[in-house]
Amino acid sequence: MGGRRPRQSDLRRAVSTAYYALFHALCRNCADAFIGTVGARRSEPAWRQAYRSLDHSRARDRFRNRQVMGKFPADIQDFGNVFVRVQEQRYAADYDPSWRAVKAAVLTDIASAEAVIGKLRSASMKDRRALAAWVTLVDR
Repeated sequence: MGGRRPRQSDLRRAVSTAYYALFHALCRNCADAFIGTVGARRSEPAWRQAYRSLDHSRARDRFRNRQVMGKFPADIQDFGNVFVRVQEQRYAADYDPSWRAVKAAVLTDIASAEAVIGKLRSASMKDRRALAAWVTLVDR
């Protein structure tokens, strides 16, 4: 976003991209936790199915559940908080024609997304598996 003032369309696209980076990091986490990482002997169709199992609304609602999220380590709680905040911004950026993006806020969202994706990747596999189960599986 160089020296010139960014266009609203560029800022809106950046917000959307930041959200989808979070969403796809969570999808990858779920697939890796359930099926296995790249180095594992895994079924690629099963990995893709696990990757595609994540639902935007379910993930948001699960992350908003403070009672359960409070049991996760701080790094995973941070991921969930940023996920919800940036998802809300993405909805506004994509669907509210009167919403105005502010460059500093967009840059903060991008930096926050990068930071919490790193935290998620470095979390223990035990916690990453628990998160994958929490955000994808239905309670019965």
